[in-house]
Amino acid sequence: MHVTAVTPLAADSGPPIFQWRWVDRNADDIAQRFVEHISLTGAALGIGLVVSIGLAVLSLRFRWSYGLILSTAGALYVIPSLGAFAVLVPFFGLTFVTAMIPLATYTLLILIRNIVTGVDQVPNEVREAAIGMGYTRGRLLWQIELPLAVPVVIAGLRVAAVTTIGLVTVTSMLGLGGLGYFIRAGIQTATPNPTEIIVGVGLSVVLAVVVDLLLWFSERLLAPWTRKVRAR
Repeated sequence: MHVTAVTPLAADSGPPIFQWRWVDRNADDIAQRFVEHISLTGAALGIGLVVSIGLAVLSLRFRWSYGLILSTAGALYVIPSLGAFAVLVPFFGLTFVTAMIPLATYTLLILIRNIVTGVDQVPNEVREAAIGMGYTRGRLLWQIELPLAVPVVIAGLRVAAVTTIGLVTVTSMLGLGGLGYFIRAGIQTATPNPTEIIVGVGLSVVLAVVVDLLLWFSERLLAPWTRKVRAR
């Protein structure tokens, strides 16, 4: 009996999930979107930090206002980002301002609370010694209390930075760039491109980790006394 060998057809594995060739072709665009993401994050954190310091100083000066300020910041924090962008677009259009208002607003709750908490944790004996040396209330705050609150402030800044980096991906919906552009493009094409999605998500995660580490190192540089406390 003659038996004919049957050779199985090679399975069509399709294109690979991640294509380095695509990355190489779009290297310039990736670099541009990466810089855009950093710029939007940095601007939002900078504006949020300045506003938070102002509101925190107001809260420390007038304690009755702290609950009101924190409640307002908390109410703004829970507004969905896409909803906030949608509300602002009719007023400001698809602009940098439309993206920046929600991004900066989402940092306020974290930063205000950490600044006030950091100042409150300054030992009373330090305040009494400074007052005994002739420090005014304003000088005490800016030269003694806020510098000693740096570790707590940076801890809040780390949380705010990571949160903002994630939120910046949403700004691609406004056409403002950032790494979210690749996530949107990879999903919205007729044939989804997983490479674009991986690049957008992956670089966002890498950026969040790098920024968090940089802020951690800056805390160690600006507040070296915390290392001695932890070593005990």
